[in-house]
Amino acid sequence: MPAGAGTQWVQPLRQASQQPPQAPRWPLWCNGQRIGSVAEAVFDAAQATVWARQQGFVLEAATVQGAQAWQLQADDPTAALNAMAQLLRTQGRCGPWRNEQLDVHGQDGALVATVERGAVRVLGVATQAVHLLGSAPDGRMWVQQRALNKPTHPGKWDTLMGGMVSAGDSLQTALARETQEEAGLDLAPLQQLRRGGQVDFACPSEEGGDGTGYMLESIQWFHAVVPQGVQPQNMDGEVAQFQCITPQQLQAWLLQDCFTPEASLILADHLGW
Repeated sequence: MPAGAGTQWVQPLRQASQQPPQAPRWPLWCNGQRIGSVAEAVFDAAQATVWARQQGFVLEAATVQGAQAWQLQADDPTAALNAMAQLLRTQGRCGPWRNEQLDVHGQDGALVATVERGAVRVLGVATQAVHLLGSAPDGRMWVQQRALNKPTHPGKWDTLMGGMVSAGDSLQTALARETQEEAGLDLAPLQQLRRGGQVDFACPSEEGGDGTGYMLESIQWFHAVVPQGVQPQNMDGEVAQFQCITPQQLQAWLLQDCFTPEASLILADHLGW
């Protein structure tokens, strides 16, 4: 389907992926690096300062570069951020707790710390993800249906694979691990594997509740041909089923909003929409 008639949904979805926070947020600084942002309602300044001191680090409201901000000073920023994540968890403000660490970078790209995945949205920490589009040799597309118990977009259709880049991962390492876990496929037998492009999200997130979550994510997507006779098989329990669908069915499902927002924008990018 060429861009134009029938693809009017793409632009609104792209606009929805780039939206300001629902609630005012204070920048979050750590040892001189801006690493995220926190909604005003999340921490009480006086209580947070006392609590942090008890944990062995400093967390205080301060003016940084002319703006009201949270300033974290810690000898071990990873320990401090994960203590904050645990506090948010007890308050019911975290997303699903995964016992998975993600890298935390400063505004200059330097690695500052790592933090539990469940806290990144409420802390406004930027994340990276990888997705893989898998085509069959005859031009059909492999897609997965997300498990019904997934915390986000349960039952929606998705790319062949999508996953987070964990702490210490390269894009290639994350791509290989997530493809094996979600689709039971090694990268080596896949044909014509290439990087396809990038889709960015900067928009409110339901995680954190009360408009306190914010998603900052860069998705690097790749494309490969799955050889004839190779069947994806889920290994981590997070996929309900795989289907190999025709281009016509793929386009119809996109128009019917069957895919997650991330998958929809990646597929639109792939199709040149």
